[in-house]
Amino acid sequence: MTHEREIHSPDEFDAVLAAHGSLTGYRIQSVDLTDRTFALLTVPAAGAVFLGCALQPEAAAKVRADGALVFPPVPDLPFAPYRARLYSPEELYEGIADRPYEDTPDALAYGWFQRTKADGDVFASMLRAIHDDAVSDALDEHLAGARVVGVMGGHRMGRGTDAYAGAARLGRSLTRAGLTVATGGGPGAMEAANLGAYTAPFDDGVLDEALELLAKAPSFRPSVTDWARAAFGVRARWPRGGDSVGIPTWFYGHEPPNAFAGHIAKYFANATREDGLLARSTAGVVFLPGAAGTVQEVFDNATPNYYGSRGAPTPMVLVDRVHWTERLPVWPLLSALAAERPMAARIALVDSVDEAPQALARLAP
Repeated sequence: MTHEREIHSPDEFDAVLAAHGSLTGYRIQSVDLTDRTFALLTVPAAGAVFLGCALQPEAAAKVRADGALVFPPVPDLPFAPYRARLYSPEELYEGIADRPYEDTPDALAYGWFQRTKADGDVFASMLRAIHDDAVSDALDEHLAGARVVGVMGGHRMGRGTDAYAGAARLGRSLTRAGLTVATGGGPGAMEAANLGAYTAPFDDGVLDEALELLAKAPSFRPSVTDWARAAFGVRARWPRGGDSVGIPTWFYGHEPPNAFAGHIAKYFANATREDGLLARSTAGVVFLPGAAGTVQEVFDNATPNYYGSRGAPTPMVLVDRVHWTERLPVWPLLSALAAERPMAARIALVDSVDEAPQALARLAP
């Protein structure tokens, strides 16, 4: 089964029927088909699978009689487990202009997760797994053919700091070089890199102005609402910015997703999210200063590079020599692991964030 056999929208549904006159073998994913009843009653659907599609009862009965499988929408969920596309900032933060963050779809999904993650309900765990698999499928479709570079760093990096501005310049430089920036999708260094990618199509002065505006709400604490509204204010002033990807998780509910990643792959399972982000960073990874989570990501990425389990090693650039050799001495251990291995030619330690793009280009195969 290829992506060509998937239907993600009413327009795609209509196009398939116009071209083939049949739904046999297709996967129809999270599409409202309540006004396509006549078509469903008149075309064959053997072997088709309807995942979370809204259907009139007579249409559902007919396609089942044809031999199709129908997985109906699950009522009263704050998310769509069979979703066909990545999230957008507008979707996750719907209503943020008029209501507090706690009323947004993102916060409601986190609340559902908190209520169900420890109750042992196999149905809830199944829904989480289905959702995350659907998100992974959508992420692969979105990134097909892209040269993806991951930017990792801590969530505590505040707006208005030199470090935040540097991470934003990094995201801008990488995007202008034709790379797709992917981050953990949260605040801090992650938001800064996504912001840089967003401002890449504009004049350099736009980033400087955006940084000034965002500094008025420097952190998502104490108010996620104010923090998010500041970001959407920037987006409204400079619409249609550059695209990038954020890959956050509801596992860390205290870390809201940032609004500058144009496409957001949000997961319930943090382990799936962490491995997926690194595995898809096929053009390399830049590690900004961070704490335990960033250290974990360094070695999560180093392991397949060491064993060659993902093919040729991907470049790894660590930024801030003092941080990675003295505060958290990751570099000596990473260098020892790399010794006499192919990955030795794909790692670098630089002093400043502005050196990272050149180092990444130098390490590229």
